[in-house]
Amino acid sequence: MPPSLCLRFQEKILSATGASMFEVVEVIQELWSGYGHILRLRLDGDSKVVVKLIRMTATENQPRGWNSNLSHQRKLKSYQVETAWYCHWSQHCGPKTRIPELLAFDQHNGEILLILEDLDASGFPLRLTPNSTPNSTPTSAIQSCIDWLANFHATFMGVEANDLWKTGTYWHLATRSEELASLDDIRLKKAAPALDRILSSTNHQTLVHGDAKLANFCFSKSGEQVAAVDFQYVGGGCGMKDLAYFIGSCLDETSCEKRESEFLDQYFTTLCRNISVNRPDLDPKAIETEWRELYPVAWTDFHRFLKGWSPDHWKINSYSERLANEVVASLR
Repeated sequence: MPPSLCLRFQEKILSATGASMFEVVEVIQELWSGYGHILRLRLDGDSKVVVKLIRMTATENQPRGWNSNLSHQRKLKSYQVETAWYCHWSQHCGPKTRIPELLAFDQHNGEILLILEDLDASGFPLRLTPNSTPNSTPTSAIQSCIDWLANFHATFMGVEANDLWKTGTYWHLATRSEELASLDDIRLKKAAPALDRILSSTNHQTLVHGDAKLANFCFSKSGEQVAAVDFQYVGGGCGMKDLAYFIGSCLDETSCEKRESEFLDQYFTTLCRNISVNRPDLDPKAIETEWRELYPVAWTDFHRFLKGWSPDHWKINSYSERLANEVVASLR
């Protein structure tokens, strides 16, 4: 059964869309740990919108057992950040950084309502989720996502992450003390503060999406056009965090290693071109030089989190172990 919407939210949906009625046609997904739902609504005239209904008082267990007040507070902030993103930042995105348009926002009795453009109806109906079969993602789709990330990072280069996470990504060290305490890899545990410090103190900072896995991109039927969703962990940081995390979300260890240079070259070609055209005050080559060296550091930082959070995860592999060992050794 779809969740019920309070009268206030029902009226907000109608006023924001100009509709006289609506019906819930699909529960797209339940939010992680029971914090609400994402729904697709059909309005009169057969147009559609998506609403994200967030319950800020959720108490259900986290699927992997990380159920604590720290986890709950992190989730609450993540939804506050996503609301701030759509209300104050999303308008700076353009065709090369396509996201759903915010139609309206409201909050009431511990619930948040985001009314968003339905990307399916706007020409992005395809989802790709290769978690069980890495390497099944078409190269064109991977390239589209890498270009999206490069353009996103170029757009927000050097901004202050006001009302967002000061440090973007859901795995950054300051919010993951429990996972660090559970990490059995002693060398990696000792190196964690240094990894975080290196990534946080780069000369060139931007906004990172923070959860740029393949499942958070919506594709056109051809796979060549892409839009991104889920901005709960957007905030400041080095763009390599998004890139390393994204590549690891859709390729196995052999392909991650084999295609590393290919994807880095594509990313920096797009990033530098965008900056050269739109930010003449910046030196794109200086950014590339600094960030290329940080790609393995960003990869290792996520690997650190993953080994503490879910030691049997499929993303933990020999490529990640080798890269992490090399980075940790270089810190001495």
